[in-house]
Amino acid sequence: MTSALFLLSAVAPQSHEPQLIDLDGTALIQLGLFVFLMLVLRQFLWRPYLKVLGERTTRVDGYKQDAVRLEAEAAERLAKAEAALAEARRVGAGERAEARAVAHRREQELMAAANAAAQKTLADARARVAATLTAERAKLQQTAAEVGAQAARKILGREVTA
Repeated sequence: MTSALFLLSAVAPQSHEPQLIDLDGTALIQLGLFVFLMLVLRQFLWRPYLKVLGERTTRVDGYKQDAVRLEAEAAERLAKAEAALAEARRVGAGERAEARAVAHRREQELMAAANAAAQKTLADARARVAATLTAERAKLQQTAAEVGAQAARKILGREVTA
């Protein structure tokens, strides 16, 4: 730093052209003003800006962590819901199979009862038909005997005894 001050205090070489920058005491004043302004701006502008920027970054990171946590919770809830749905489907399928089995047994019972009733009705009808047939045959034989006796009487012209 002392060498920089020494260089600043040394006399610049002279040239026959006009100098663009004249290094004299005003350069030190400008440097001092620059440093002062830098310290003031750092204190009142950059630190608050960096503080706000850090808070925003922290908030955004917090939101990202919340989003990741919420996504994990949602995935967990979805997995639980899907597991519950699969369980409900499995239980429903079991109950449906059980209900079908009960309905099939009931159908078989009803079919057996209906078949037994139909067989009984058919047997009763056959018995009635057989009884009616027997009675009608008896009547028919009696009528045939009478008709035969009448025919024999007419043909023979006399009374026929059996």
